[in-house]
Amino acid sequence: MLFKPHLKRDRVTDITLQDLKALGVKGLLLDVDNTLSTHGGQHLTRGLEQWLKDMQGAGVGLIILSNAKRRRVEPFANKIGLSFQSLSAKPLPFGYLRAARKLGLSRSQTAIVGDQLFTDMLGGHLSGVKTILLTPIELEDKPSFRIRRRLERFFLKRYHWKENG
Repeated sequence: MLFKPHLKRDRVTDITLQDLKALGVKGLLLDVDNTLSTHGGQHLTRGLEQWLKDMQGAGVGLIILSNAKRRRVEPFANKIGLSFQSLSAKPLPFGYLRAARKLGLSRSQTAIVGDQLFTDMLGGHLSGVKTILLTPIELEDKPSFRIRRRLERFFLKRYHWKENG
């Protein structure tokens, strides 16, 4: 079950403190593209700013973990006041482990939040962090993304989901 997330939500702002407590999570590794903003976008999704404040106010550690280049990630990270790791080579575990260390947390206290099974979720499982899958904000047009999304749907149909989970 390398692709099955521990939790599934529609948007990042749907993740609650109760969700994190149930998972034993004290820190989140946040993907950017189609998780916090549209693919390649710099605009915050609705409610994101308040959600980030609420999470930080509750003591949840937050860091951006992205495969994108620094020039894409840094302006977004600065806009929301978070540290980041770009070119993280997801799904390889190294970036996940380094980000958890930056938060001062163990792998079991950390979760990746992202929209892709074959990078975010697979890497989370390979590195031993919890996984939270989001519905992509918008679907990408590139053929490689269309193929990946089709494969993701194949896997997701095979998982049985509890109410909100």
